[in-house]
This record gives sequence, C-alpha cells and structure tokens, in this order.
Amino acid sequence: MPEASGHGAAAHRAAVLGKPIAHSLSPVIHNAGYAAAGLTGWSYTRIECAAAELPALVSGLGPEWAGLSVTMPGKEAALAVAAEVSPVAAAVGAANTLVRRPDGSWYADNTDVSGMVEVLTEAGVRPGATVTVLGAGGTARAALAAAARLHAGAVTVIARRPAALAELEPVAAALGVTMIGAPWPATARSEAAGLAGVDVLISTVPKGAADELAGRVPWRAGTVVFDAIYDPWPTPLAAAAEAAGCRIVSGLDLLLAQAIGQFEQFTNTPAPRPAMAAALTAATRAGT
Repeated sequence: MPEASGHGAAAHRAAVLGKPIAHSLSPVIHNAGYAAAGLTGWSYTRIECAAAELPALVSGLGPEWAGLSVTMPGKEAALAVAAEVSPVAAAVGAANTLVRRPDGSWYADNTDVSGMVEVLTEAGVRPGATVTVLGAGGTARAALAAAARLHAGAVTVIARRPAALAELEPVAAALGVTMIGAPWPATARSEAAGLAGVDVLISTVPKGAADELAGRVPWRAGTVVFDAIYDPWPTPLAAAAEAAGCRIVSGLDLLLAQAIGQFEQFTNTPAPRPAMAAALTAATRAGT
C-alpha cells in the first residue's frame, strides 16, 4: 500500500464525497479518531459531489489533502482519477477510498470489502459458508469480494433485474466466485432460491426494498444476517431475523470498519478504534 501523507501538527485534510452527503456520519468517526490519536493538524469534512463532478474536484485539490472517502454515486468515477488501483477495487469496479501519494497522485482502494470481511468474521462466518445476497448493485459487488476472501461456497444473488445479474457475472468470475442468479420473489407465496437454510444473508438493497421479505424468509437460528442499511435501524428484515435467533450485523458496523481502514491509509497511524466506535454510537443515539 502506498504511503499516505505524514501526520502531526501540520495541516492535513480529508473528506467524504457523495451526493447527497449531509447525512454522512463519516466526519464524526474520522474526527474522533484524529482527536484520540493526537493528530491535531487533521480535519475531515463532507463535500457534496456528483459522479460527473468528481474528476475536476479531485484534480483541483491542494497538497494538504491526504485522503478522500467516496460514497454514492462516485465509487466508479473514483477509479478513473487514480494512478494506481488496488486489485480488489479493480475487480469490483468501484473504489470508496482515494489516498494521496507522495508524488501527488492518487491510489484507489475499496475498504468496503475489507470492512465487510471483518464484520462478517466477527459474527462467526467461516470458510465454506453459503451466502445469499439481496440486490445486484455496487454494494453487492463488495459482498461478492468479501465472500471470495471468506472462502465461501457458491453465492446466490437475488435481484429484480436480470440485466443487473448479468452485469455481476464478470465481477464474480474475476473474483473466482461461483455465482448463482435468482429472481426476486414475485408474490407472497413464492420463495426465491437461496433464502432457505443459508448461512449468511447480505442485504444490499435500498431502504424499504427488502421489507416485504421480512416475514417470508424461512429464518434459521444461527444464520448471520447483514443489512447494509443503518438508518432507520433496525430494519424490518433485521428485526425479523433477530427475533428468529439470527446473528445480526448492521450497516453501522460496516461504516465503522471501512472508516478504520481509510483512517489508517490516510494517516499511517493505527486507528483508535474504541474512540471512533464511541463517537459513532453517541452520534446515532443523538440522531446527528
């Protein structure tokens, strides 16, 4: 991994780019980390930025900018501005992290993947686990990469659009993952392949999209259910799974894990995880 800018009292800046971005809790996590690590010259902000605006914005940043977090809709555009791209970011076709290198160029990475591996491992996911992914968008790509790193068995992806499933096939091939596409359950009586008896269920769909499945999934106690949404929480899907004895992982868990990976790449400093986690918990309880 390339070296990030140095740290200490000199001014260093970082930010999260996306649109909309006002809701982002990333500044809470990163700024708490800077304070706890004694990085007095560091600051982290939000910047409203559409995908088409990202290249010009990034090229205009001064040398004080050490790193950028990239959220929707700019994760694909982030790859185009990088002089070097990590293998995982290249494989999934998306980057959520841009790190400033000493020569002023940018290195693109995807800490969504490493973060997802971390939170799923902590939840007890082991090699050979069967995985089902709801949705076939950008987060589903990260889920496929995480499944590959976890040495999962075949991964079933359930989506409404056959075209979206087709777009994921080369990603799965690049990652060495056996992917099985399945249609979204069309009626209350229908069941999608891959929902019954699965070891890990990962929901990557937007808020509300999976609510209809909450009472229809044949839950099995011990299944790990990861819902990438964190507001509102719990989602109907997560609440139903928890009531059935499943182990639950939330989008907040991933938000923290991927931010810690970014923090360490931006600053070259070990992340003060407890302080960053406490700040995120306080912010969510306060509704900020």
